[in-house]
Amino acid sequence: MDAELKRKEQRPVGRPRSDKIELIDSELLDGALAAFLRHGYGGTTLAQIIKALRISKTTLYSRYASKAELFQAIISQQSEGLSAGTVLHPGGAEVKLEEGLRAYAVRTLELSFEGELLQVNRLIYSESHRFPELGAAAAQRTEVGIRQIAAFIAECAVRDGVACRDPVGIATAFIFMLRGWYVNVMLTNEVIGKMAIRRFADEAVRAILSGREDW
Repeated sequence: MDAELKRKEQRPVGRPRSDKIELIDSELLDGALAAFLRHGYGGTTLAQIIKALRISKTTLYSRYASKAELFQAIISQQSEGLSAGTVLHPGGAEVKLEEGLRAYAVRTLELSFEGELLQVNRLIYSESHRFPELGAAAAQRTEVGIRQIAAFIAECAVRDGVACRDPVGIATAFIFMLRGWYVNVMLTNEVIGKMAIRRFADEAVRAILSGREDW
């Protein structure tokens, strides 16, 4: 990756192709994420990232003016991998409210207990008291999920002919129900399997749907 970035910086003067720019950005974010996970957010500087990736200051600062912006970009990249579209509208098809909420809960929780996403969440919870920008980045990711679920709830209400006065409020309750369980498991370092995730997802969906007539 270092050699590839260096070659791109040595390109002749001219506007680089969009696919090349995307590749540079992706490699930069991957390298920065590795640094954050290795040294922690507080223990990582932009100078360290520049040195580790063997890139110029211009390459980094032309994209991200601060460490907070760089971390936010990493969170945004991870949020794309959590996109609800593939489970709420698989192949563009319509799914029932209960089915969609359950699929979203299972997919989100399973991914959140895996690999770099789990490591990033642990980093956020361990350092957000010192660096509020970490909490802000996590909150922005949460808002994306709330908007996606709220839109799905509103869509299902219209399709099912059921009144729904506050889809955002219901979506918020559902997302934080999932978040609360996830954080409890994560902070206790409990090893969780897919069966336990699916069992909780079923319980969460039943709980949220039990009050649908009052939505």
